[in-house]
Amino acid sequence: MPGAENSGWLERATDALAAAGYRRGGARRALLELLDAQPCARSAVEFEDLLRARPVSRASIYRILDELEQLGLVTRLEVGHGTVRFEAAREGSGHHHHLICDVCGTLTPFRDEALERTIDELAQRVDLDVSEHEVVLHGSCADCAR
Repeated sequence: MPGAENSGWLERATDALAAAGYRRGGARRALLELLDAQPCARSAVEFEDLLRARPVSRASIYRILDELEQLGLVTRLEVGHGTVRFEAAREGSGHHHHLICDVCGTLTPFRDEALERTIDELAQRVDLDVSEHEVVLHGSCADCAR
């Protein structure tokens, strides 16, 4: 799912952080670049592992993710069992939802245009200007359901 829409997110995130008074370098920049390259949500522990070449503490990762979430730049995804994942908040072709296997923990992104149309229709029926939405479906993946 990564693609041309990603480059706009990194620039938007960098500008928003600067406007909010945050510095641009170091751990923050490394995490922004990593978030921009990810096709789907990851946990803080996974980000820490991916940033091993540029050691960034888990506390710094959580602090930066919190800053980004407060600015509406990342989406927090509660996947159950106390696990939280984060991903760049994208619009348009980067927007997707998630399937979560409650047995093995596999997280699979999905897009469904019919679902998006249904959400738009529902928003009109209930007279709500939907600013964002997230659909998370829990169950058992094909491997675990056997």
